[in-house]
This record gives sequence, structure tokens and C-alpha cells, in this order.
Amino acid sequence: MELKVGDTIPNFRAKDTNGIDFDSATVVGHKPLVIYFYPKDNTPGCTAQACSFRDQYEDFKDLGAEVIGISSDSVGSHQKFAKQFKLPFILLSDSDKKIRKLFGVPTGMFGLLPGRVTYVTDKNGVVQMIFDSMLATKHIPKALEAIKKLV
Repeated sequence: MELKVGDTIPNFRAKDTNGIDFDSATVVGHKPLVIYFYPKDNTPGCTAQACSFRDQYEDFKDLGAEVIGISSDSVGSHQKFAKQFKLPFILLSDSDKKIRKLFGVPTGMFGLLPGRVTYVTDKNGVVQMIFDSMLATKHIPKALEAIKKLV
């Protein structure tokens, strides 16, 4: 099943960059969220996307929103990625792809790559925007514009 605009984000748990258990209930329903799924740490597109979110992270925070990046990379990979590029936001390890399946994130490039999809939710956890595009850096302005409309 694929999440659609108007759906409420389901609860999920995963290990964060520090190997600590993250429970979505701590943020869903409390503040607007930008949850973005990306294929892989340290690849050109994913690095550009993460760095763009990093560069505009304060803009999201100023609007009361939190940014969460999710891929199937390990906690160790996320630690290196976050440290190397000074990523200030939450990265979650979805190694068993359960969260990706829960959201119904499609695969890209004829099923060869995990999809790159960004979800924006309001403070009640209701999906307000879904942006599905392999064009990595296009996600940040779309997400910021959607958050601005919510505030």
C-alpha cells in the first residue's frame, strides 16, 4: 500500500545515526516533518540531496519542522556519512526495508534502485505533499515550499 496525500504517517521504529532506537511517535503529531527516502549514502545524488537539506536545515527548523532521512544503509554507514558532510538532521537505518514498505515507496530506474521520495506532513502527522523524483536536489525547494504553506 502506498501512502497518499491526506493519509496519516504510520508509526515506525529504526536505529538512528547514533545507534539509538528512534520511535516516530516522538515527532509525528508534534511538529511538521520532512521525511525523505533516498537510495544510498555517499553516492553523488544522495550526497547532493543531503547537503542541500543540511544547507537549508535552519530554514526548516525556523518553521518548526524536522527533517528525517531514511535509507537501507547501516548505522555505521550513516555515522560516516553524517560526520563527513556535517549532517545535522536525523538519519534512520531501514536495513530490512520495513519503513520503505510501510510508506509504499516505489523503486526507481526500472526497479533497480530504491526510490527517492519526500513526504511532508503537517503537525498532526497528515501527509500534505509527496514528491517522487530521482532528481535529488529538486526535493529541498519543494519540501520547503510545502512547509511554508503549513505554517
